[in-house]
Amino acid sequence: MPRAMRLPSDQDASGRTLGQEEIAALAEVIRSGTLTSTKGTFVSRFESRFASLMGVKHAAACASGTAAIHTALAALDLEPGDEVITTAITDMGAVAPILYQGAVPVFADVDPQTFNVTGASIAARLTKRTRAIIVTHLFGNPADMTAIMEVAQDAKVPVVEDCAQAYCAQHRGQNVGTFGVLACYSLQQGKHITTGEGGIVTTNDDHLARRVRLFINKAWGYGDPDPDHYFLALNYRMTELQGAVAFAQLPKLVPSVCRRIARAQELTTRLRSNAGLRAPAYVPGDVHVYWKYPLRVDERIVVGGAEAVAQRLAKRGIASAPRYIKKPAFACEVFARQRTFGESRYPFTLATNAALDYTPERFPGTFDALSAVLVLPWSECYTEEHVEFLASALAEATA
Repeated sequence: MPRAMRLPSDQDASGRTLGQEEIAALAEVIRSGTLTSTKGTFVSRFESRFASLMGVKHAAACASGTAAIHTALAALDLEPGDEVITTAITDMGAVAPILYQGAVPVFADVDPQTFNVTGASIAARLTKRTRAIIVTHLFGNPADMTAIMEVAQDAKVPVVEDCAQAYCAQHRGQNVGTFGVLACYSLQQGKHITTGEGGIVTTNDDHLARRVRLFINKAWGYGDPDPDHYFLALNYRMTELQGAVAFAQLPKLVPSVCRRIARAQELTTRLRSNAGLRAPAYVPGDVHVYWKYPLRVDERIVVGGAEAVAQRLAKRGIASAPRYIKKPAFACEVFARQRTFGESRYPFTLATNAALDYTPERFPGTFDALSAVLVLPWSECYTEEHVEFLASALAEATA
């Protein structure tokens, strides 16, 4: 039986890289008395450095990862009733913005081994009404962007990459977030770097970059000769306090990602002899950056499957998440009962029957993935000792 050990948690200082650098940057902001990014410098400095690190022309910081998705969709200027293909396994924060823009989410199935959408699953949902595709790199595992971009380019549909969990992940040597026309990141508490809440939108397209910045700023043309509120938009600005923390966090990103990868590879090696578990699957040569460590539990070998393993791990003080989101996004009440704006059901009233077809037979990969997945917590602060503890606890839990 492995001895008890408290794992570092990304919910507090034990699993985060926050330190004197962030404190010093925050103190500088407080002393300046300028807390708004429209007058300060930290947010703009962070944006510039982030764009350089990711290898893109433009980066715009905003209030959250959800705001980033909303901003990206607003930049595409969709029409009411337009369809946006997205994944069935995702956080509601990545789906709600579609509805707020008056568009209709159309859910694609996932590969049950990688948990990501594929070129084939997206192609199966394309219609004449498809106006955008959102690709989520779930858990830090790059989706097969080669196949996805072929489908998208043939259909002439823009791709938005949801990189909230995938900082520095790579597909075939290329950073995720640089395949589509726009990419979105989250700075929420548990992400690779954090400001508590926060988001980033990146693009190489000058026109889209201006639309992004306008939408974050109520469509007010800061710096224009004769500014106005050019279209309907929100205030999604990041504060200078968040910008200061983000600016101080950024130099720690690559080292943190490298530590996450190294520890994950150690755990994968230790689990090879465990027939009841399958380590995270990804395309050989790609770079998985392990926001979390998702296992597949074979219930034919492990009695009780992922749920039982989670209960056994809990007795060792290890908090894990069987099923990840419990049910597909389309099974939530927002979709099942079409609860949106009052009693209107808008924009579901604009949708086709096919777009609203959520029958399980259309999503075999999704239900397979959710039934088998067990998501382990992960952190850049894990050591070899923590990995050894996890491997031993998993061996006991699946015996």
